[in-house]
Amino acid sequence: MAANGGSLERRGSMRRSGSKAKEEPAADHGAEEHASGPSALHADIEVIKEKFGKLLLGEDMSGSGKGVPSALALSNAVTNLAAAVFGEQRKLEPMAPDRKARWKKEVGWLLSVADQIVEFVAKKQVLDNGVEMEVMGTQQRRDLQSNIPALRKIDAMLLDYLDAFKDRTDFWYVKRDSCSDAEKEESTEKWWIPIVKVPPNGLAPASRAWIQHQKELVNQVLKAAMAINANCLMEMAIPESYLESLPKNGRASLGDALYRIITDVEFDPDDFLSTVDLTSEHKILDLKDRIEASVIIWNRKVHNKDGKSSWGSAVSQEKREQFEERAQTLLLIIKHRFPGIPQSTLDIAKIQENRDVGFALLESYSRVLESLAFNVMSRIEDVIVADNVAREKAKKDAPAGSSLEAPPQVPDGADSMTLLDFMGWNGDSEGRPDDQSPSAVDPAQDDGRLMKLPNIMTNLFMKTTQLPVPAHG
Repeated sequence: MAANGGSLERRGSMRRSGSKAKEEPAADHGAEEHASGPSALHADIEVIKEKFGKLLLGEDMSGSGKGVPSALALSNAVTNLAAAVFGEQRKLEPMAPDRKARWKKEVGWLLSVADQIVEFVAKKQVLDNGVEMEVMGTQQRRDLQSNIPALRKIDAMLLDYLDAFKDRTDFWYVKRDSCSDAEKEESTEKWWIPIVKVPPNGLAPASRAWIQHQKELVNQVLKAAMAINANCLMEMAIPESYLESLPKNGRASLGDALYRIITDVEFDPDDFLSTVDLTSEHKILDLKDRIEASVIIWNRKVHNKDGKSSWGSAVSQEKREQFEERAQTLLLIIKHRFPGIPQSTLDIAKIQENRDVGFALLESYSRVLESLAFNVMSRIEDVIVADNVAREKAKKDAPAGSSLEAPPQVPDGADSMTLLDFMGWNGDSEGRPDDQSPSAVDPAQDDGRLMKLPNIMTNLFMKTTQLPVPAHG
């Protein structure tokens, strides 16, 4: 990726100095490039020194030792870089070359930390006398070895999807000041986003099919990033500070009304979610926090072997396992139905208390890619909504008996590359996907039904006695 960023910079410099290149001899032009190379390299070295110096100091520039742990400092570095680069991406358009080059270069620097996180493995070595013996060698930790390349490919796919919107004339953006009051009121929730416009009769059938196809592609990438992030968070240990803040039982966490529903003999997740208020982000996050807390409480009671009475014994172990499974199902549905909600209290506590640098890198990188994919999906949905509104209005204004519909066209094969094709994850001989690849994510379901997350390689050093975090969501 760094090479791609460098080629972008070289092409940009050639365009800026194209007129001079025709007048100067070839030797002088080569000397100019040679002179600019070391200076650019020196600037990169200085930036690297500054960034990694801050990481080593734990973001405490005073050197007094009051900085954050290295894992949290690295996580913050990835998050801040993504905010600086992707924060200006408010339209469906290619990323600016300078921002794209900065992202590829600096995220490569941060990911280079993963190359030094290794584990011991047994290797065979043949001595000079022909004797074969087994020795211990090192290799990159297997969770990083499998997931970092997958995330890099997801990263490249998202940038390619944005590049695909270059020179699109079937929709455009206008400033809010130039829109009517009715249009402003319809999009008050996204006041910082420019308003998208489509032709009066809506998009052409070919454009509509292409936009829908792009949405499906981005949705696959979003699900893959969510799967990696969820599995990484699942493997992180639950902080003691979070456990100490939990109530004594699941009823106190959920409340009487929700507890009765989730512990009823007949339980349906969709019926449960239809009874609660999910009209705002705050209410969705509050429900997720309460369900996660109840899952941890029931899990601790199921796995409690010390016989302490502080956790109580009013409910049988089988019932607790059933309640925990139901709550995990609800968490999974909520995550897939509302992928853009902020992190829960449990997730924040895990990230802040995590001391594993490999986990910090995987979690932060997958999280920022998940956020970028969700934002691209939202911008595509804005175009689809504008198209639907324009078509409905055109139908009302059209004379009786006329038809504005036309048969949709299937996108060209060049634009139909899926996540499976791009990342080279092939199924087995019977057509079943590999269980350890993000491509094992089920096809996207817009209704938020249960979707099985794949078994993605994460922590390899979890102790068997450690309390497992819920395996779903």
